[in-house]
This record gives sequence, structure tokens and C-alpha cells, in this order.
Amino acid sequence: MKFLDEAKVYIRSGDGGAGSVSFHHEKYIEFGGPDGGDGGRGGDVWVEAVEGLNTLIDFRYQQHFKGATGGHGMGRNRTGANGKGVTLKVPVGTQIFEEDRETLICDLTAVGERYRLAAGGNGGFGNAHFKTSTNQAPRWANPGLEGEEKTIWLKLKLIADAGLVGLPNAGKSTFLATVTRARPKIANYPFTTLHPNLGVASIHGREFVLADIPGLIEGAHEGVGIGDRFLGHVERTRVLLHLVSSMEEDVAAVYRTVRHELQAYGHELADKHEIVALSQIDILDDETLAEKKKALEAASGGPVFAISAVAQKGMTDVLAALAETIRAEEVRLGIAAPERGADKGRHDKWEP
Repeated sequence: MKFLDEAKVYIRSGDGGAGSVSFHHEKYIEFGGPDGGDGGRGGDVWVEAVEGLNTLIDFRYQQHFKGATGGHGMGRNRTGANGKGVTLKVPVGTQIFEEDRETLICDLTAVGERYRLAAGGNGGFGNAHFKTSTNQAPRWANPGLEGEEKTIWLKLKLIADAGLVGLPNAGKSTFLATVTRARPKIANYPFTTLHPNLGVASIHGREFVLADIPGLIEGAHEGVGIGDRFLGHVERTRVLLHLVSSMEEDVAAVYRTVRHELQAYGHELADKHEIVALSQIDILDDETLAEKKKALEAASGGPVFAISAVAQKGMTDVLAALAETIRAEEVRLGIAAPERGADKGRHDKWEP
């Protein structure tokens, strides 16, 4: 399935049905009076977050959505049927913007959330509605109100607990494929990953969703390489796992390059919890590994994990750190209750 995270869509709710002008005709009833019914309401346009979707590719093939027109009123005080509405089914994490792409209409972050994007027009009153003591035979009715129409933008930001960032070929896709059942494309050339991938990792009985995005290079915020358009998919994460390849000559410079792109992107991405790991360590001898790890610790200002997804070295520790950081952030936000020592002292091993 192709990945698409932005789509432009035209929507229009249905017009209301027209009211009816009618008079009651029945044998032996000389003055039956007006009996024109009201028109039905036009169909609404809704958007709903559903399970099983992680792309907006459906909106590449259909960009116009219209609610049905309400039925017209009829004689004998019969009201027209309401027009059938239409629902746009989108992945969880989809944001809806006005045509200016800046004004946020709604943000759907949970399965089942719905929002009415355009209300159908009200049906018109039939002539029976206008009957009064001084005007007992009105010969007019209201037309239905027109529906609303607008152009909107759909923008998908995937829902994940942790995000992988780093230069191309930092080992992000290999890491994702090793700790989850995701099967991203892996190859030894830059920008193998062309769109975000999601996987579910498990450690110490906890599960969390991991997002891998295309690599960043210097100038990504200005559109160099693939650019930073996919960084939006890690905006919702609780923690970032920053991978730096041990094959780089200057790991400190590489780390600072990616950090600069995160800061230039904004949206508080650079303020998120960050776990730094030196990846692909299976190609280094002990002395070189110690030098590069020390240099990376000096650049990042904190501890650095040394890992190899291929050789499965250090994977348990980094996954445990991710899970603990996610848990702590959920407790801080009130999403989860503090634990009462249930997992204290556990040292379960991660198993591929």
C-alpha cells in the first residue's frame, strides 16, 4: 500500500428540500386548507477516525464528497426525507485544516472520534406552516437552504510512543525490523526509507509503538534531501531514539547536525525526551568503540547506549530505557497510574 500523509479534499453538504404548496382536496370538504409539507434536511459531511488505516491514499482517487439533497415536501402534510450524509474515514492521528493549511478544524486522536465538517441545509417550510387566522390560504412555501461547501486539507501525523531519528543509513530500519514485526525496506544506500513505518515493540511485559521516519541530512529544514516533511510523524511521540552510526568518522558532528534540524523544525520537537544510541557497533574494535562513545557522550551531554541490531547487542537496555521513559511521561500526563513496585528489580531479557 502506498503511503500518503497529505490530501486536499472538496466537500459540500446537501441542500435542504423545498417546501410544498398544496391544498387539501377531498369529497364533501369544501375548504380543506393548505397541507403542503416541509422539505427534508440536506445530508451532513462528517469525518471519522477508524482502525486499520495508516495512510490517506484513498483520497488520491476521490477528492470530492457531497451530501445528498433533502427530499421536497409533498401534499397531505408529508415531509420530505432527510438527505443521506457522507463520512470521510481517516486514520487515527489525522488533522483537518482549512484551505489556508494553517487554521486547524479538528484533530482526531482516538478511534471512533467524529466531527461534522459541513452541516446540511435546513428544509424549507411548506405552505401549511404559514397558515394564520387572517391568511388561511397561503400560496407560497420556502425553498430549502443551501448546504455548506469548502476545500479542506487532511494531514496525517502517525500515533506512536517513540520515534527513531538520525541520518540516512544510521540503522533505524534495521532496528525497527529487529525489535518489531515491521518489515521496512533495508539497503546499503541513502534514503532507503521513503515513508514512515510503524511497529510494536515489547519489553518487560510492556508494549509500545515505534515509528521510523526517513533520515535527516544537513539542510533538511530547507528541503535538502527528502526534507523534514516527515518529522510531523514523531511530533506526538513521548521520546525520541536518536541513532548515530558508528561508521561515521565524526559522530559528534553527526549528532549535532540532526539536533540542529530538529530545532529548526520547531513544534517543540527538540524539547522531547531523547535517548542517544551508537548503532552498528559490531564493525568496531573495543578501543575505537570506546573513543566514539566518549565523543558522542560529550556532544549529547548524557549517557549513550552502544547497540547492534544485527548482532543483537545492547538491545534489551535501550528498549527498557524507551519503555521506562514512555511510562514516566504517561504518569506525568495523568494517562497512567504510578506503579507500586510491581516491576522493580526486574531484568527480563528482550527476545527477538
